[in-house]
Amino acid sequence: MAMGARDGRHEQRCGRHHPAADLDAFYASVEQLLDPSLRGKPIAVGGGVVLAASYEAKVFGVRGGMPGRKARELCPQLIFVGGHFSEYQRLGDAAIKVLDDFTPVVERISIDEAFADVAGCTHLFGPPQEIARRIRERVKAELGLPISIGVARTKHLAKIASQVAKPDGLVVVEPGTELSFLHDLPVTLMWGVGPATKARLAEIGVETIGQLARTHSGALERLIGHAAGQKLAALAWNRDPRKLETHRRAISAGAQSALGRKPAVPRVFVPTLLHLADRVASRLRAKDRPGRTVTVRVRFADLRAVTRSVTLEQPIQATVMLAEIAEELVRGVLAAHPGERDISLLAISVSHLEEHAELQLELPLGLMDEKRKPGSRKGLARFGADRAIDKIRQRFGRQAVGYGTVALEGPRSVPDGFRELAEKEL
Repeated sequence: MAMGARDGRHEQRCGRHHPAADLDAFYASVEQLLDPSLRGKPIAVGGGVVLAASYEAKVFGVRGGMPGRKARELCPQLIFVGGHFSEYQRLGDAAIKVLDDFTPVVERISIDEAFADVAGCTHLFGPPQEIARRIRERVKAELGLPISIGVARTKHLAKIASQVAKPDGLVVVEPGTELSFLHDLPVTLMWGVGPATKARLAEIGVETIGQLARTHSGALERLIGHAAGQKLAALAWNRDPRKLETHRRAISAGAQSALGRKPAVPRVFVPTLLHLADRVASRLRAKDRPGRTVTVRVRFADLRAVTRSVTLEQPIQATVMLAEIAEELVRGVLAAHPGERDISLLAISVSHLEEHAELQLELPLGLMDEKRKPGSRKGLARFGADRAIDKIRQRFGRQAVGYGTVALEGPRSVPDGFRELAEKEL
């Protein structure tokens, strides 16, 4: 979890610090907490795919998202555990409660991370460094979990400091030392720098945040795009004016599936898209928040990704309707890139969400796209089937019923319980 400032420029003028914290190897740490015989041993949550790894496993190069076979090759003594998703949720909530005891201004960004503003409570609990120390002590004593905390004046730097503090440490970045601390660190610690961006930056010799800061803005924007280039350049100079959002609602709902390296053929992408559409649409229906814009992302074997989107006349939240629209978009991507024979990831997101949108009924005119209109006879039938499936799942569990080929695929390498922990509240 990470705690940051209300406004980076204001905080720098006032010279105030804010702590930042992050539960260490959270899922693996919970498993070692639940089963003391696993402590000190290399463990991985998952099976076909590593969902999370303990620090003892990371020493061997085992990482989240890695195929289980490769993980075993790197670490023959690796112990795989299935995962206790209800315990992850319970202990993650309990850790957030520790933050709440120090300040009411908390922005949770994942099950094991949050930002908080402690500027208004230093007169009660001492300076931010002292608050950070007390949070670490309480989480360790009350929950038995390791937690790393960083202290800095901006949200982004606070997050980076917490990463540098791992495992189970505390890092304080003093005023006037921010850039010297930041510029020696690898660019991969920055928000927005994943494997693809890291590879592009490496092409021009940029591996540290300092090298990024000294890169000409024009060259950076040509390499990774205007918006991303401007954002990373600002963060490289510790310019981060973002405010804390304690009651933020998601503006989109999405899901993705890492495929490893699979052929770009219908037998691969059609059932995958149906599974992703099922996950996304069921969340939309649960909160009655249909969306108008459907976006797909296709990542090829070389990690290059392409996105396509379409904005509809009426918002949708039906599973098969979403899957068909996503399939059409993916087919368009593949047709535009005939040389790409393999895909490594597929993603679907729905944005422009509406609150309790009114359904506009459609006359039965026999049009080709009628089944994709929510207010048509076929559209209403699809929505009715979805609602019936939702009710069965609420009573008997998500695995009780599924859609077509998705139900026939059997257990997936990444359990839905794990995916749901990472999904934002709508």
